[in-house]
Amino acid sequence: MNKTVANAADAISTIQDGATIMLGGFGLCGIPENCIAALKEKGVKELTCIANNAGVDGFGLGLLLITRQIKKMMSSYVGENQEFERQLLNGELEVDLMPQGTLATRIQMAGMGIPAFFTPAGIGTEVAIGKEQREFNGKKYLMEHALHADFAIVKAWKGDRFGNLVFRKTTRNFSTSMAKAGKITIAEVEQLVEPEELDPDNIHVAGIYVHKIFQGKNYEKRIEKKTLLINNK
Repeated sequence: MNKTVANAADAISTIQDGATIMLGGFGLCGIPENCIAALKEKGVKELTCIANNAGVDGFGLGLLLITRQIKKMMSSYVGENQEFERQLLNGELEVDLMPQGTLATRIQMAGMGIPAFFTPAGIGTEVAIGKEQREFNGKKYLMEHALHADFAIVKAWKGDRFGNLVFRKTTRNFSTSMAKAGKITIAEVEQLVEPEELDPDNIHVAGIYVHKIFQGKNYEKRIEKKTLLINNK
């Protein structure tokens, strides 16, 4: 089945106000830049966004924070976004922060059809408030529920018109799990190829999980925080 659409605007056309969206990427690495820009242009609001972080000021999900399109963020790290911090401290944004491993596993469990799991992460902290706890072999664990979304949006290196995806290096991060956890999965790719051009052994996400795919353009691929090592010798 040919799952290609013309561009990002077509890919996100069915996303409406109030949707819950997973967005792949780790920091700014491997984020779906084209789809985020299209969401900003469309103006959908009251969004719940599930992502490793909230981008930075003026880029990534930071674009949607500035325009106040995000109602709630579910993340594990948000330290590089001043607008996020401002909205959080002023009570303008709902935030669900969780350990990064918990976030990743909740997404994985959704893709696997497992409703909940137990983890020691968060015991004795605010993360544990209101959650069921059990003891196994003398150690306490929290019950965490699988994390589902109306849409999952990911960015891959290569993809074919059937939706099979290949990621490059660190860009796999959360994206492979998110692609399996959304009711509708949208993929933007740097290179859109024919199915026979991808080595089956190298496919990271099978096309059965992907509903729409398109070739993106003009990727900035920003570095979130650049560190330089200067040798003064």
